[in-house]
Amino acid sequence: MQKIKAAVCRAFNEPLVIEDILIAPPATGEVEVTLDAVAICHSDITFASGAWGGHLPAVYGHEAAGVVTATGDAVGDFKVGDAVVVTLIRACGTCPSCAGGQPTICETPYDTVKGPLRTADNGPLDQAMACGAFAEKVVVSHRQIVKIPSDMPKDVASLLSCGVITGVGAAVNAAKLRPGQDVVVIGAGGVGLNAIQGARLAGARRIVAVDMTEEKLEIAKEFGATHGVLASTQHPWKAAFKALGGRGADVVLITVGAIPAYDQAPRYLGRGGKAIMIGMPHSGDMSTYEPVVLAALGQGIVGSKMGDVVIQRDIPWMIDLYNQGRLKLDELISGRWSLDQINEAIADTKTGSAKRNVILFNRD
Repeated sequence: MQKIKAAVCRAFNEPLVIEDILIAPPATGEVEVTLDAVAICHSDITFASGAWGGHLPAVYGHEAAGVVTATGDAVGDFKVGDAVVVTLIRACGTCPSCAGGQPTICETPYDTVKGPLRTADNGPLDQAMACGAFAEKVVVSHRQIVKIPSDMPKDVASLLSCGVITGVGAAVNAAKLRPGQDVVVIGAGGVGLNAIQGARLAGARRIVAVDMTEEKLEIAKEFGATHGVLASTQHPWKAAFKALGGRGADVVLITVGAIPAYDQAPRYLGRGGKAIMIGMPHSGDMSTYEPVVLAALGQGIVGSKMGDVVIQRDIPWMIDLYNQGRLKLDELISGRWSLDQINEAIADTKTGSAKRNVILFNRD
């Protein structure tokens, strides 16, 4: 095992600790990726707060990009030197869900505590979300990575690993938006902005962003929202109804984990509309709605994990859109930080003003 630096969570809701850890060489089907960048997702923060439980100590981080520096056997066409993005989608490829084209809900379990990471004194260390990318290197399944152009900036590429595919994928894959439909996006953070981009790419007629601040609503319009509604108003769904020309939305994309957003989401829907659940509330949080209304109006509520993507199909498509100037990525980065500054970057992310903060690794 080799020694690397990582940001380790040793106690929930406490600052991460930069320390040496051990990482195993890649086994069959696995690759080692030396990271250049990892973005901070709200899921990392939620896990580190203890809201979803889990084993400690742990290394979080799951939105990364770097270069393959070692491989095990049977890793397809991946080779040392390939530039790649690293995702948390560890799909077996053969279970009913994977075989049915839904690798984001793979049914094959993976014990992240028995993964490639160990503490410096050889104790158990959770490779959280099958990734553990708040570290200089990761060892992951070759099914979790996708090749990217060698000249693509890694900080930009890292965003494709979660926030972008989750937002764009929810609009395109989960909602199956058609040209001319109307969309409401609740939350204009990192995932919400990408849900807006996905709705725009799918040809939505009008896209209403709903958020708590005017500043984020203005940013949402830069990404494709046609209207903005303050969530703090008494009945924001009425303002959205007006913005949509006197009708409810065909699709509501809920990109935040706040329970009020989930409670209110059905109110934005028109007849036959559906709400897509993307944001992740804390375990045990409950939402309420009136099911007779959904039944009478033919409405629906459906969950979407990681945008229902097939990364080998969808990430190359999104890279092509980025290269054409049709998908904004650079504009999503709010700040760049070093690994030693990760707690400051997390604190900045918690303020809600950041789109995406990215940790850059010094590989000199």
